[in-house]
Amino acid sequence: MQSKILVSACLMGHAVRYDGRAKPLLHPAIETWRAEGRLVAICPEMSVGMTVPRPPAEIAEAASGEEVLAGKTRVVELTGADVTEEFLRAARNAVALARQAGCHYALLIDGSPSCGSGFIYDGTFTGHKQAGNGVTAAALKAAGVEVFSDREIELLIERIAQ
Repeated sequence: MQSKILVSACLMGHAVRYDGRAKPLLHPAIETWRAEGRLVAICPEMSVGMTVPRPPAEIAEAASGEEVLAGKTRVVELTGADVTEEFLRAARNAVALARQAGCHYALLIDGSPSCGSGFIYDGTFTGHKQAGNGVTAAALKAAGVEVFSDREIELLIERIAQ
C-alpha cells in the first residue's frame, strides 16, 4: 500500500487561510495522488475551531515552531492576542491525523506559523522572512513525518519514488 500524504487544506483549494483565501497547488502529481486516494487534507488552525478569516499570526521573537513546542516562545496575532495554545492543539491534531491515516509525508504551505517548513515570518508583522518551521511542521517532523513545502513538490515526488 502506498503511503498517504498529509497536505495543507489551502493547497487543495479550500478557502481556509487566515485571509479567507485558498492557495491551490496546481501540479499533475496532486491530481494523481488525489485519484489514488493518497491525500489527507487538514488545516490545523481550522481543526481547533479558529475562524476564517482571522487575524494574521506569527511566532514571536524571531523564534521557531520547535521553540513554541518547547514552551520557550509563543504565537501571537497582529492584534496582540496570544494564540499559542490553539497552535499547539492544532499541531497535536495534525500529528494524530497523520498517524491515524498512515501519512509518512506532509506537503505544507510555506510561510505559515503553523505549516511553514522552509520559511516563516519573524514575528514583527513587517513581512520579514526567516528560515524555520511552523508549529505543526515542527511537530510532524518530531513525530517522524517527512515534511515538504509547497515549493518542494518535486523533491517529494523524488522521495516517494525511492
